[in-house]
Amino acid sequence: MTMPFRAMSLVTALAVAALASRAEAEDAHIYGCGTGVHAGETSGLVALPQGDVFCTLIADPKAIRTFATYLRGKFPTSTETIDVGSVGIGDGFALVRIGGPAAGDGIQLGLEAAVFAQFDLDSPSDDLLNTDYLVGLPLTFRHSGFSARARLYHQSSHLGDELLLRAENEIQRENLAFESAELILSQELGPLRLYAGGEYLFNRRPDTLDAMLAHVGAEARAGPARGLRLVAAVDVKSSEQQEWKPGVSVRAGVEAAWWRSEGHPPRVWTVLAEFYDGPSPYGQFFLESIQYFGAGLHFQL
Repeated sequence: MTMPFRAMSLVTALAVAALASRAEAEDAHIYGCGTGVHAGETSGLVALPQGDVFCTLIADPKAIRTFATYLRGKFPTSTETIDVGSVGIGDGFALVRIGGPAAGDGIQLGLEAAVFAQFDLDSPSDDLLNTDYLVGLPLTFRHSGFSARARLYHQSSHLGDELLLRAENEIQRENLAFESAELILSQELGPLRLYAGGEYLFNRRPDTLDAMLAHVGAEARAGPARGLRLVAAVDVKSSEQQEWKPGVSVRAGVEAAWWRSEGHPPRVWTVLAEFYDGPSPYGQFFLESIQYFGAGLHFQL
């Protein structure tokens, strides 16, 4: 009876180990700041990987994401307080990632693009005010709670035709376009995330556009990695163009993650209230200051 018993024990132990290994393999590596990588892509060279090792900045008005928000405030297109619909369509595509040595660590190269637009909801035809087009090549890195993004990107901006046709319009169209070299360093400390960096703009049009921009921020999350949790964030940008006057963006709300299956990184959506005060983040109004508050729905596709 001893040999059959030992054989059965061995088979049972191997089965339990196999099931545990399978469960671990099927579980994506999730970061505290909201994103993650596929369970089978945490190490080695991976072509066209899923997920990313650098989390999207919650309160950055120009973060690559898809969103629809309602805003109310002071905008350069009117002397009165107006209602504005702000929308964005953005996503990234990972090209290659080298993972390791620890699960979830690595360096990744990708491609991303976005369109940001604002509409005057108080006008008869919801006039388009401004559109910014952005395409970038981000190189992201992670080691434990430290992550970074080095990015080259192009932005061009255009005023809406309806705005230009207004009889009372005093805003002059600028042929605004530039390339930027950006570096952001980020550190996660439990539920808190801090980041800082800057940009250098080149190939600037018009040539009166100044080159330097500083960027800092903080994020906090309260709740489980899976399911609903509370989020709050502040993002501050300060540019040479506006004599280093800060543009302060504050957002807070509820974040949720949805999994197609356990092995995939999550799709993240958030419902956020927001407030902004400072130089306009919208391209054609870069010489103006704005202030608004509002709320919206944001998706990380």
